[in-house]
Amino acid sequence: MAVTRGSDRSASADSLLRAGRRWQNWGRVESAEPVYVARPTTVDEVVAVVRRGRELGLPVKAIGAGHSFTAIAAAPGIQIDLSGLDGLLDVDAKLRRATFLAGTNLYQVPTLLAPYGLAMENLGDIDRQTIAGATSTGTHGTGGAFRGLAAQLVAVTLVTADGAVLHVSESENSELLPAARLGLGSLGIIVDATVQCVPRFVLQAVERPESFDGVLDGFLTRVAAVDHFEFYWFPHTDTVLTKTNTRLPATAPLHPLGGARRWFDDSLMANGLFRATCVTGTVLPASVPGINRLASRLTGDRDFTDISTSVFTTKRTVRFREMEYAIPREAVPDAVRSIRSLIQDRGWRISFPLEVRAAAADDVWLSTAYGRESGYIAVHRYWREDHREYFNAVEDILRGFDGRPHWGKIHTQTSATLGASYPHFADFADVRNKLDPDRVFANPYLDRVLGS
Repeated sequence: MAVTRGSDRSASADSLLRAGRRWQNWGRVESAEPVYVARPTTVDEVVAVVRRGRELGLPVKAIGAGHSFTAIAAAPGIQIDLSGLDGLLDVDAKLRRATFLAGTNLYQVPTLLAPYGLAMENLGDIDRQTIAGATSTGTHGTGGAFRGLAAQLVAVTLVTADGAVLHVSESENSELLPAARLGLGSLGIIVDATVQCVPRFVLQAVERPESFDGVLDGFLTRVAAVDHFEFYWFPHTDTVLTKTNTRLPATAPLHPLGGARRWFDDSLMANGLFRATCVTGTVLPASVPGINRLASRLTGDRDFTDISTSVFTTKRTVRFREMEYAIPREAVPDAVRSIRSLIQDRGWRISFPLEVRAAAADDVWLSTAYGRESGYIAVHRYWREDHREYFNAVEDILRGFDGRPHWGKIHTQTSATLGASYPHFADFADVRNKLDPDRVFANPYLDRVLGS
């Protein structure tokens, strides 16, 4: 394979290393105590840190925005903070491809692409993550005909365990691309990623409260009929909030939410009031059903048109913990009904809604949508509540539907159970053994889900 070596022009590795300090992820469910932290600003500096880690016998892990709910980025040895490695490197206007440095946050992307009239094909509902972190953990979004973020990558550049700079694309080391696009941080440190973009577009968003049974009965039809469909179900209610987004050309007239309406819906209701209800629910669990019924009446029911990123993403300030599974799309209605029965039978009081989405099949080896049209079911709990009993019971249900857990969200599976879910699991392991035989980029989470 063709590789390049980092030069010796950058600062010495020892000058880049600082004493470690305690790290926590956004969901406050995982933490680590790295020995050293480094914030490189060039690829050469990343190379120097990786080489120094090998010399010291310390594992090396990159950290993005910390929005994974698992310990996938926890660094017990050297933590590489990629925030100093951000921005747009190159745009191929003819092919509509943009290359970003790995630490570029998703919220930066729209402004960077705007001068070129481009956009990402699809996004999730949170844009705090880095491009490397989002793709490495399988962030997806919704839309029956649209793929997750990793499948939008056409090239990545990695710093490998021996300090090599390895470019993987359709024309260079192409045999590695199905693994490198979603590598869980186990193959090397991603330093840049090239995204296949689309012409800039706007979205017409229609949000409506509808009946639980009606939406589930028509779920497969709705997903196939519209560009982007998802819904939220508040437990203890018979109502779901549906979100239907239709893609329109960039020249379509915009009808965005007014400032007052957006503040009321997104700041006051979705964050401020919801935070208060979550706190109330932890103290007075019996109040949760009534609160959820009120929330289902007060939220949604709006129609607006705006640029795609303003519709796809939402502001989330209420801290929570999340588990999400991908299952065959046709199984979604039965799975959601099973979860509703579980909550009723156990007598739980669950304040956070279930989120249900869909995505197209793809060919990325460790993608949760590999080889099948997928539906996604996500459950949440307020961060000050114990999530374990609820999540474990829901996980049992979703595993019964051949579920695959989101790599960046809470789950209990191991390499022994995951191998059967991914046809190319062994092929991925072979690539990992080739690129990182000494496990420079390992940590306990990767040992659990991939094997040591």
